[in-house]
Amino acid sequence: MATTLIIVESPAKTKTLRNFLGPGFRAEASMGHVRDLPEKEMGVDIDKGFKPRYVLIPERRETIKRLREAAAKADRVLLASDPDREGEAIAYHLAHVLKLSNAERIEFNEITRQAVLAALDHPRPIDGKRVDAQEARRILDRIVGYRLSPLLWKKVRKGLSAGRVQSVVLRLICDREREILAFVPEEYWTITARLTPQPPEEPWPFEARLIQRDHKKVALKNEADAKAVVADLQGATYRVASVKTREQLRKPQPPFTTSTLQQEAARKLGFSNRKTMIVAQQLYEGVDLGPAGATGLITYMRSDSVRVAPEAQAQARDYIHAHFGERYLPKSPPVYKTKGASQDAHEAIRPTSVARDMAAVEPYLDDDQKKLYRLIWERFVASQMAPAVLDVTTVDIEASRYTFRASGSVVKFDGYMRIYTEGKDTGAEAEDDASDTRLPPLTANQLLDLLELLPKQHFTEPPPRYTEATLVKTLDERGIGRPSTWATFIATILDRGYVVLVDRKFRPTDLGFTVNDLLVKHFPTIMDPDFTSEMETKLDEIEEGHADKLSILRHFYDPFQAAVDLAHEQMQSMKPAPVETDITCPACGRKMMLRQSDRGPFLGCSGYPRCKTVLNADGTPIAHPESDNAAATDRTCPKCGKPMVVRQGRYGPFLGCSGYPKCRTVLPLAGEQGPAAQPQLESTGVKCPKDGGDVVVRRSRRGAVFYGCANYPECDYTTWHRPTGDMCPKCGWPVGAKSFRGRATGLIVCTNPDCDYQERQTAPARADGTVPDSPEG
Repeated sequence: MATTLIIVESPAKTKTLRNFLGPGFRAEASMGHVRDLPEKEMGVDIDKGFKPRYVLIPERRETIKRLREAAAKADRVLLASDPDREGEAIAYHLAHVLKLSNAERIEFNEITRQAVLAALDHPRPIDGKRVDAQEARRILDRIVGYRLSPLLWKKVRKGLSAGRVQSVVLRLICDREREILAFVPEEYWTITARLTPQPPEEPWPFEARLIQRDHKKVALKNEADAKAVVADLQGATYRVASVKTREQLRKPQPPFTTSTLQQEAARKLGFSNRKTMIVAQQLYEGVDLGPAGATGLITYMRSDSVRVAPEAQAQARDYIHAHFGERYLPKSPPVYKTKGASQDAHEAIRPTSVARDMAAVEPYLDDDQKKLYRLIWERFVASQMAPAVLDVTTVDIEASRYTFRASGSVVKFDGYMRIYTEGKDTGAEAEDDASDTRLPPLTANQLLDLLELLPKQHFTEPPPRYTEATLVKTLDERGIGRPSTWATFIATILDRGYVVLVDRKFRPTDLGFTVNDLLVKHFPTIMDPDFTSEMETKLDEIEEGHADKLSILRHFYDPFQAAVDLAHEQMQSMKPAPVETDITCPACGRKMMLRQSDRGPFLGCSGYPRCKTVLNADGTPIAHPESDNAAATDRTCPKCGKPMVVRQGRYGPFLGCSGYPKCRTVLPLAGEQGPAAQPQLESTGVKCPKDGGDVVVRRSRRGAVFYGCANYPECDYTTWHRPTGDMCPKCGWPVGAKSFRGRATGLIVCTNPDCDYQERQTAPARADGTVPDSPEG
């Protein structure tokens, strides 16, 4: 029987595909990229036309072996990586590694039977233009990262990084903070009148704001101005001058793009961009719906388009008609316009089936999946519904020389608002939105009773700090980077310590200001948001066949490299110079120097590197953490016979030899003499993917740390990888930080033994907590 091998990116997709593909098909996962530029060198030969040198990703060797074996047994191989530039590049590299001649590529925007079967009927060659666009971006990012990051190591400190888009994101945050710091608030006052109709059949208080004096705009700059108006209004008669009512149509928002999904998930759900994309990927790749099996619930979550397939619109209209009635259906399906600079390769983000409402899927989703799926489902259905209709009323009220204005509205027909209204950014002004204010029935010349005058002091406010939602909105509006990469850039500047989140708002640190100012001064073009946006447009032109990859790279590189060479000579060093102290080295008698490290100040011998003695900044010896608070026990070391002592480690108490550091024997506190002294298990804050129990820190009989479900032995989930709190974007299991012999490798890996997902940490930590150098931001 002929077999067809379909290679996708993640194991979750293979599970969904197997749910509806026949026995003649086999689905395997590449786990993302299989080749990339080398980690510890630039890997781009500038002199040979920016030729990249690709190497096999070491962690993919077993995956490649498995795919080669599967391809050898198949009659046909179809490359079905994600339908975007990155997916096209993955397909290209898979074809090279698997030696596929005339490689066939298929793509689908949703993982449903209909979409996949349609894709199988329309295979195509790999799109070389898409691959060129992705390769150009990869080379640009590698060049910037590998040229600027070492410069920062030299001039500021080790462990820093810069990036083509990352550094521009930092600049936006720094520029906004400087606007706030430079802002000088100005005082102003408002006067509000609380009124009620006369004669009051039933009191109906409402408020009106002072807007004019002698039919001219009034500005109250201080308390004296406000008091003068209040005095002038003593004994005034309040009369309705005019009542204007107009009908307002409020149209629904279009279905989600990646950008608007990230913004709305941040506003309404409090999700970070990274979390939004991880959960969306789980919904896209497929969730086990019990009897229905693994099912893809949403379309591809990386899209700049608001286009909707006619079939999906028809399905939505049927649902709206059946559940809400004819009134809620517009005469024709709405058509939303995609922004000119956006890619229109995919549909908007929508449910793969509107019929799968929350009642149908809720039992099978975790809390985060429920929240995000509900948001996507409601937004899409609302986008296909009729506009809401409001009666907006504006009332002008005269009192002596002054005019007050009251505004309110009544919802005549809720339309799409029946199920969805868009969230607002923190600090967004709502004064012009009168949808929540109802006014009493009023007519011209009607007299009103004054209940009270309310003068109030205000101060003008600076522009607000960016939240994740408003930062993403700005990046989207200015065309900086791509929505699928924003979460990575934001995580990087947080990890590097360039910015911090305070009350969910970004604030640059002193280090962030320093790095930003140096880069802006010496690389004004690279740090210009408009230049970054133009580069995105050029990458789009490569994909469309309107621009040449080599000419764009050369045009970028020559002035950039000249600026790098000049910066090495002229950029001011921000490293603090060592300061000689009066403290003498206990080892050689030389003076100790006060130096700075990533973890703070310390004393180092002036005879370094011949003498490597270091002390705390106050001159005291640096104590080894494992030697503190050691309590003697009656147990002896099985290796040297010395007493064992109780010490405190990162994961709780343990037994260590009192002969440390000569003898480094460690044992679990309970040892082999019974569980009486077993320490309380420390929770990692992560839930077991098998039964939902707590994942706790454990130790093996030899003292090695591992992690397992607290419900052992009923649940056998264990892993050597320290859980990070994030979930695998491929299969949804917890991911952990991989280590080797106690030292961090800088890799984040999935703890599911059947999933090969892994990624490199943005700033991987060493075992001692320091951050190694990584030039690419």
